[in-house]
Amino acid sequence: MVLSVMIMSLQGVFTAMITPFDSDRGVDYAALEKIIQNQLSGGVEGLVPCGTTGESPTLNHFEHQKVIAKTVEVAKSTNDQCVVIAGTGSNSTKEAIELTKKAGEDGADYALVVNPYYNKPTQQGLIDHFTAIAEESKIPLVLYNIPGRTAIGLGLDAIIKLSEHDNIQAIKEATGDINFMTQVILNTEDNFSLLSGDDNLLLPILSIGGRGVISVISNIFPKETSDVARLFFAGDYPKAKDLFMKLFPICQGMFYETNPIPVKYAASTMGLCENILRLPMTSLSKKNSSRLDGLLKSFL
Repeated sequence: MVLSVMIMSLQGVFTAMITPFDSDRGVDYAALEKIIQNQLSGGVEGLVPCGTTGESPTLNHFEHQKVIAKTVEVAKSTNDQCVVIAGTGSNSTKEAIELTKKAGEDGADYALVVNPYYNKPTQQGLIDHFTAIAEESKIPLVLYNIPGRTAIGLGLDAIIKLSEHDNIQAIKEATGDINFMTQVILNTEDNFSLLSGDDNLLLPILSIGGRGVISVISNIFPKETSDVARLFFAGDYPKAKDLFMKLFPICQGMFYETNPIPVKYAASTMGLCENILRLPMTSLSKKNSSRLDGLLKSFL
């Protein structure tokens, strides 16, 4: 249908934003604005509202759309170069198309579209699903390959096929398989960006030709996470490695329990939001809170 006018490859750090809730467990839009401003001050290249880290499965459609629209409004009014990649995936192709269209209308630059979860389609079904969304969308897609959460993964042949579509321009790779990601990079064009879905693989993925990360840890350390990528792309590999190694234990700490439980706790200790999640997500255990406190204290 309408193809994207975006021609530059995605590169850098894009924060998979938490969604702050208030005491009634409604979306706290004042805290959301505070989080966005903190991200922009930290120098990240972009923001990713309504992804896994944003607890999108527990947002209703109105909230989902409003969080994206608010992110675009605040981010673009502060820094019009900030890229907004809106999470719009669904296990229903029709619903994903509707969410993606709305995100485009609200000013998002890209749509992050996850593998259809629970249905377990075939590889052809995945190709047809993403192609249908790309054909209907006015903004380009970022594929989101995370079989650990969706019970189905995009295979190499499917990714190669989808990368040839003009309106599919990147992939968030969260398989954790460096060999597989190397194959993706080897078999796709240079203008197709591979972004890490795991902070603890940021530097290794950059070293094989990846372009950056959709990051959890940048919710709390936006500048430091961005600096790893900036130093790498500037050719200062020793400094990039030193900073990455300093962040690495905290990257692991972000998965003491299911994401976004630890990162929301960490953000709350920094005064960015309340430590409130929606069921079935629960707060970080006391044991892991103490462990994470120690990590954060040693870093700061």
